[in-house]
Amino acid sequence: MPELPEVETVRNGLAPVLEGQRLARVEARRPDLRFPLPANFVQQLTGATITGLRRRAKYLLASLDREDTLVMHLGMSGRFEITRPLETEAEAELETTRPGRFHYAPEPDPKHAHIVLTTEAGTRVTYYDPRRFGYMALIDTVTLPGHPWFAGLGPEPLSDDFNADRLKAAFKDRRQGPKTLLLDQRVVAGLGNIYVCEALHRSRISPFRAAGRISGRRLERLAAEIRAVLGEAIAAGGSTLRDYAQVDGTLGYFQHRFGVYDREGQACATDGCAGVIARRVQSGRSTFHCPVCQR
Repeated sequence: MPELPEVETVRNGLAPVLEGQRLARVEARRPDLRFPLPANFVQQLTGATITGLRRRAKYLLASLDREDTLVMHLGMSGRFEITRPLETEAEAELETTRPGRFHYAPEPDPKHAHIVLTTEAGTRVTYYDPRRFGYMALIDTVTLPGHPWFAGLGPEPLSDDFNADRLKAAFKDRRQGPKTLLLDQRVVAGLGNIYVCEALHRSRISPFRAAGRISGRRLERLAAEIRAVLGEAIAAGGSTLRDYAQVDGTLGYFQHRFGVYDREGQACATDGCAGVIARRVQSGRSTFHCPVCQR
């Protein structure tokens, strides 16, 4: 499932073509995704202007000039693609012969094109989702913070609200490992398995150590490493492991910088460490760690 960096990368790609734009046409080519689409979904969106596009946890939120916010979740395989109107034949030729094509994801199958948004400027934004685990909803903007999807979310890890003191309060007297707690969206919003494994490895903290026994000094480093790894991943366009691609079809590249994730049996990359990366199932998910330098 795309995590915070992937969703933020998608937001960065969509914002220039959607913010401030009026939706001239909306197509819903099926009545549902993971959940049924809202009643009158097409009618409510057609003619609306998107006044802003932001991210909360792993959700994309498109504020409308009406009373609703369009909430979008990519699920396991959701992907947006932007098609801009080409003004000249030369531009069309350039698009079909763009260099570095091998760095692009395969063209999405048209049969999985479920939602299409067309702006007055002629830009088409298509949502593809082969597995249909993604979903969209229109939620009253005033009541959005209290909606069940958002009411219990913790602070954004890249915001000023997230720091070592937050971790200390969340970890106090807890016997669970820090990885289990960091994946709890009530503790911090948007973190997923990949980036928690990476941040713990950089902090040299064992995923299995009782969270309540981690010192304040080490929590300061952990908070800093969480911010760092997320920032680096966003700059790299996220991580492509299977289905994820950016809105222009390019792949994410942060997977080439993994220190532990999906590196079972390989040498630990920490300077001076002779450990070998191990994998262990924790709370139903694969945890990758170095048994030597993560204590």
